[in-house]
Amino acid sequence: MNKTHPLYIGLMSGTSLDGIDAVLAKIEKTGDTSLLGSMSTAFTPELRKALLDLQSPGPNEIHRENQAANALAIAYADAVKQLLAQNNLSSADISAIGSHGQTIRHQADLAHHLAYTHQTLNPALLAELTGIDVIADFRSRDLAAGGHGAPLVPAFHAQQFATDKNTAVLNLGGIANLTLLPKDGEARGFDCGPGNMLMDAWIADQQGHTFDENGNWASQGKVNPVLLSRMMTDAFFAKAPPKSTGRDDFHLEWLLKHIGSENINSEDVQATLLQLTVDTSLQAVLRYAPQTQILIVCGGGVRNTALLNLFKVKTKEVLKNPLEILTSDALGIDPQLVEGLAFAWLAWAHKEKRPANLPAVTGAKGPRILGACYPA
Repeated sequence: MNKTHPLYIGLMSGTSLDGIDAVLAKIEKTGDTSLLGSMSTAFTPELRKALLDLQSPGPNEIHRENQAANALAIAYADAVKQLLAQNNLSSADISAIGSHGQTIRHQADLAHHLAYTHQTLNPALLAELTGIDVIADFRSRDLAAGGHGAPLVPAFHAQQFATDKNTAVLNLGGIANLTLLPKDGEARGFDCGPGNMLMDAWIADQQGHTFDENGNWASQGKVNPVLLSRMMTDAFFAKAPPKSTGRDDFHLEWLLKHIGSENINSEDVQATLLQLTVDTSLQAVLRYAPQTQILIVCGGGVRNTALLNLFKVKTKEVLKNPLEILTSDALGIDPQLVEGLAFAWLAWAHKEKRPANLPAVTGAKGPRILGACYPA
């Protein structure tokens, strides 16, 4: 059945591997998107471990990945059912689900036609369990056209957040990415580097927690300038866009290599990682969009009070022009839900046969319709 309702569901589980965000969106013919409802649920420890283990090579990967893909589809389907129940809707009311899946490899810098990106998910099972068309595998088409397949959210940011001022959108997820929306000129965007990912990895290694709530632990430490300087020499930070990154580049072993044999207090390492996220993000704004007037911050990192406060302080020090900093809350969208909305919008774009990549962002040869459809 060809559904043409304006209601879409977006499913997102990001690099931080903290759980699932499910959003219900109403999308107009123009592409304007309204958030109607949402629900978030944590991964079970077993699923989180399975997905985390797949981030690096290991034995029996094909079997383990397919088991994780099925488990993820089941978890996504449960989230969809809860979201529908909360909003008194049925599967028949939804045009499609946009589902990103869980990235386990991202090798976009390999030679053209050898580059790949892989998001694990069984979208056919998700369609079967929900009775709703599923649009998935959004990155592959852009890679086939010579792009990085990432970041994908700038097209949605341009649709949703563009103003008559020079605007930028900073998404602080596991990875930090920046969208530039100049009042005159085309949208651009790229990954800046690690967002929450390294901080999450370090606190998990040192304290067994999945994240540093409000940045409290980082606030107890002091920045180690030698470690910060050493990490800032990573070639990714100086590389010109288009560029994208992920756990393939930034992970616990990367951090341990930079720490080396130095005896650094663990809380000082955390404070330094927080500083790294702030400095590399601001460096990107300063280098590529110094005339930015409005900066909209979204993503789970917004909930890290220490991170956001330091970001605001450093912005005043680094940027010469007055800059208005808003979180997406101020625009009526929970910062945690912006990416979920983006994938609902990407599903809508697929259904509408509308190209949804931005070649200026990804480096692709041209606009492409993204995603593959798994009919219910």
